[in-house]
Amino acid sequence: MTDFPPEITKEEMGKVSLFLSNINSTFSKERSNLIPILQEAQNRIGYLPHEAMLGIAEFLDIPDIDVYSVVTFYNQFRLNPPGKHSIRVCMGTACHVGGGTVIMDAWKRRLGIDKRQTTPDREFDLDTVACVGCCAMAPVTVIDEEVQGKISPTRVDGILLGYQIERKKESQSS
Repeated sequence: MTDFPPEITKEEMGKVSLFLSNINSTFSKERSNLIPILQEAQNRIGYLPHEAMLGIAEFLDIPDIDVYSVVTFYNQFRLNPPGKHSIRVCMGTACHVGGGTVIMDAWKRRLGIDKRQTTPDREFDLDTVACVGCCAMAPVTVIDEEVQGKISPTRVDGILLGYQIERKKESQSS
């Protein structure tokens, strides 16, 4: 499994540079602005790449590790870019009892990533949710906004095969 986020793209680096060059017009250099600055950076960039966190630390004149500590403490912040498709495995009581951890392990193995990571090709990102509210369909996975119920490791394979076929069709038509 990969430990580091995929490399920042030129487009993302442009967003980081634009955000950092305009940061002082929106925020004062008070440490109490750290969370609002991080939230705004993530809204504009899609996640918080290393380069953005370093720039924010420099702007606020605080140690880099203080920014990283806040980003890793709060669940709202992403260290990895969002994938083209977001996969969320339900870990509510019914899903957990019905095999949610087995399903999560299947997604992790098939995608080669861990929870809160993005595949190197940026096709998928993976995370858990506390409850989807579809307990009768447990275990549940939500892909983008579509709820998939009664998931098994074999269904994980089938779902991914469907995406591979779609990607192949798209590349052949372009």
